[in-house]
Amino acid sequence: MAQPDGKKIFFENLSGAGKAIAVLTSGGDAQGMNAAVRAVVRMGLYVGAKVYFIHEGYQGMVDGGDNIREATWESVSSMLQVGGTVIGSARCKEFRTHEGRLKAAHNLVQRGITNLCVIGGDGSLTGANLFREEWSGLLAELVEQGVIEADAVQKYSALHIVGMVGSIDNDFCGTDMTIGTDSALHRIIEVVDAIMTTAQSHQRTFVLEVMGRHCGYLALVSALACGADWVLIPEMPPEDGWEEKMCQKLSANRAGKKRLNIIIVAEGAIDRNNKPITTDNIKNLVVKCLGFDTRVTILGHVQRGGTPSAFDRILASRMGVEAVLALLETTANTPACVVSLCGNQSVRLPLMECVQMTQEVQKAMDEKRFEEAVKLRGRSFENNLKTYKLLAHRKPESELPTSNFNVAVLNVGAPAAGMNAAVRSAVRVGISEGHKMFAVSDGFEGFYKGQIKEIKWGDVGGWTGQGGSLLGTKRTLPAKHVDKIAEQIRKHNINALLVIGGFEAFLSLLELLTAREKYDEFCVPMVMVPATVSNNVPGSDLSIGADTALNAITTTCDRIKQSASGTKRRVFIIETMGGYCGYLATVGGLAAGADAAYIYEEPFDIRDLQANVEHLTEKMKTSIQRGSERPSLFLVCKTISTRNENSSENYTTDFIYQLYTEEGKGVFDCRKNVLGHMQQGGAPSPFDRNFGTKISAKAMQWISKKLVDTFRQGRVFANSEDSCCLLGMRRRALVFQPVVQLKQESDFVHRIPKEQWWLKLRPLMKILAKYKTSYDVSDSGQLEHVDRNRPKESDASVAM
Repeated sequence: MAQPDGKKIFFENLSGAGKAIAVLTSGGDAQGMNAAVRAVVRMGLYVGAKVYFIHEGYQGMVDGGDNIREATWESVSSMLQVGGTVIGSARCKEFRTHEGRLKAAHNLVQRGITNLCVIGGDGSLTGANLFREEWSGLLAELVEQGVIEADAVQKYSALHIVGMVGSIDNDFCGTDMTIGTDSALHRIIEVVDAIMTTAQSHQRTFVLEVMGRHCGYLALVSALACGADWVLIPEMPPEDGWEEKMCQKLSANRAGKKRLNIIIVAEGAIDRNNKPITTDNIKNLVVKCLGFDTRVTILGHVQRGGTPSAFDRILASRMGVEAVLALLETTANTPACVVSLCGNQSVRLPLMECVQMTQEVQKAMDEKRFEEAVKLRGRSFENNLKTYKLLAHRKPESELPTSNFNVAVLNVGAPAAGMNAAVRSAVRVGISEGHKMFAVSDGFEGFYKGQIKEIKWGDVGGWTGQGGSLLGTKRTLPAKHVDKIAEQIRKHNINALLVIGGFEAFLSLLELLTAREKYDEFCVPMVMVPATVSNNVPGSDLSIGADTALNAITTTCDRIKQSASGTKRRVFIIETMGGYCGYLATVGGLAAGADAAYIYEEPFDIRDLQANVEHLTEKMKTSIQRGSERPSLFLVCKTISTRNENSSENYTTDFIYQLYTEEGKGVFDCRKNVLGHMQQGGAPSPFDRNFGTKISAKAMQWISKKLVDTFRQGRVFANSEDSCCLLGMRRRALVFQPVVQLKQESDFVHRIPKEQWWLKLRPLMKILAKYKTSYDVSDSGQLEHVDRNRPKESDASVAM
């Protein structure tokens, strides 16, 4: 944490010596819980604390015995990719009683445990806080009963609690995303994508029920990510007469040659009178009013299963480490806190503030204060709902404003999953704002060749789930063809440009900005939305497409691990994409449980490689001595490659493979795998669909405002720096930044930003792989308070 004098405290200064930490998962299960448990155990052991598993949640704490076991480094190996929770989760009625909590306190004191890391929902965390508040009284009672010695009260005087929210419902206020939500969305979108193909074949209507109890988050975001025709959620019941409006919408879509209809229903969906709306209700309504062939699919526990997504593994790992840091820093006066995600940052919030706000949501819904309930869910939820309404429900032509502005949208650079969702969002928001939208094929190459045509609302139907770039994209920069591009802008009367792409898109806007000196045609509002798997665009922590690429890397690494299950001692060298940017290698390595990631940004030499070989050799020998039944598999990730493929001119993937092969003789054998362009392909992840949709909608709204502000004397004229911007995620907010100002932050030779936030994750990856390293905690979470009215910019949080 930053000190008053601005100095940084490093990880070595935080000692866990003499401390005992216990970790439990309670309530339900969620994908990613195991990654959180792994991070807590390994970080705890790393600082010298004793770490214990509490099996079967609070029930195991009450029962004691073998349910509370000391954890070792190896006991959390091979957990990262496993769904659910391997230490078990159970609901415990006994812990809700005073006698049950008394037993639990006794079991903890016997082992000297005074630090609890609880991974669960609001009920589990509320129970933990009550336990903490009663702790001193429980110990006094145990002394009176003669069960513990009197000096134990002084020795174990305070119980410290840190929570992490593990729930697929994302129904906990204070965090943008809970552990498991992203993975549940993956399951939902996989099913929806599969259903859409069969629905199109038969011209069917499908009604899908998704989980969420009293929270409509999963239903809302999955509807946004698949372009559903209608969504029903408990926080915002439909207006009276909704049945007729829905049937009109479905009928209009079918008349517009759309061969399928998708309706998504949250399991807790209600009408304005708090009466449940079920999937059967919807089916019967559609069949009766429209006669459409209609099917119902209830996804059920499929949503809770399967392997965790890359996002959940990284989120859980970061939260687990943050939880241990919070426990190390806690004092007797520190309130129980919950580790949360805000934008792209870890924050610590008082647990009970979050719980109380979560309870307020339900109270507002019970009292039919639905708009307030939506606001209490948070800016991210509210923004998702507004965006869905904007994109799914087209207003009649008579109700649309008439701006008489023409806006062109194009993709520049390499294809990235999520680009099509961004284009769809831009087109529909633009039309809703009254603009005429034009699609440019094949980037600036297509622009100067005149491959420009108007694109309508219905033309982008079904685009959200399509990978690649349906508009086509090229790396061609505009500088050599500015005269022809200017001519096309005049010909089509283009008043604004939306450019979706990677580093080439950034360079393109800089070139167009320079061209303004000679051509007035470029004096129009221009904005760029970052979309590249490499995540190397200055001015943005994240880019559209990077999450899909990370999931491709993670899934492949999981399969590679499985392929080695019959070979106990094997090292894999895996090369990822990324150019000179090591994001995919580093974050992919963290998600896959790699032992090392070699990247350009962190120079390495033969001594570092030799140290890594020795480290792996030692781990292999330890595994052999202990007779481990698990395969000893280690991934060595190298970036412009997990090796980055441009990490070094001399230390290539082949060189590292040969070095490890030679040095590992007699201890392990070696294999290599170059992942290649599979990282750019495939259907976009739910994260990329949603991120692309929301960031592009925000960009179009900025364009609309700029067009109005710069319209003078019958024409648009914008030549200020702030009329040519990049919209990027910066820590907690989406921010518009003039591209000319980002020049100072850019390394143009290597096509990367000069400063990259994810480099702070590298020590974390090394720690979890058992390397000794410094860990800068100057940016670790600070205890904050729940803010009901965050600044408007933060409502477009990176979280879905």
